[in-house]
Amino acid sequence: MLGPVIDEFAKEYLHSDLREIRETMLRKLDGLSEYDIRRPLTSTGTNLLGLVKHLATWEARYFGEVFGRPYPEAVPERGTDLWATEHETREEIADFYRRVWEHSDATIAALAVDSPGHVPWWPRPDVKLFNVLVHILTETNRHAGHADILREQLDGTVEAPGKDTAYWETRRTEIERAAQAAARL
Repeated sequence: MLGPVIDEFAKEYLHSDLREIRETMLRKLDGLSEYDIRRPLTSTGTNLLGLVKHLATWEARYFGEVFGRPYPEAVPERGTDLWATEHETREEIADFYRRVWEHSDATIAALAVDSPGHVPWWPRPDVKLFNVLVHILTETNRHAGHADILREQLDGTVEAPGKDTAYWETRRTEIERAAQAAARL
């Protein structure tokens, strides 16, 4: 890599962003009913609680087995990680995610950014901690974007400080006007 100072800066920068976006993901569940956090909101079944469960599952795998530090609990099987059964509670899944954070954070703290790992399901399986940090941060942000849209569809909640309902109504009207004008061209 680039050297100890830059490596440590990069690791802490990525880790800090990951900590922040994890919290954002859990906030997406706040104030919603059990039905609303679980119900399929797309044709593929995407739902808010399923996104949290999915992120927890894969973060456990990436910062666990990839670096020879297996997560100490069973993780959901592939295909069952994007939705919650009626027997899994919001609290259980949120707590699972938080426990995964602790395990991941310990792995990140213990390893240098250039520590080797092995991701057998990737085409180039030999990786560094840096690669996995970037991957998990990217995936968590990607799913946070999905969660933003799902939450907005459910109850209109938008995390945008300083922007109220009137702002968004005006913005939407302006965008609709431009779309209609473009369609007439």
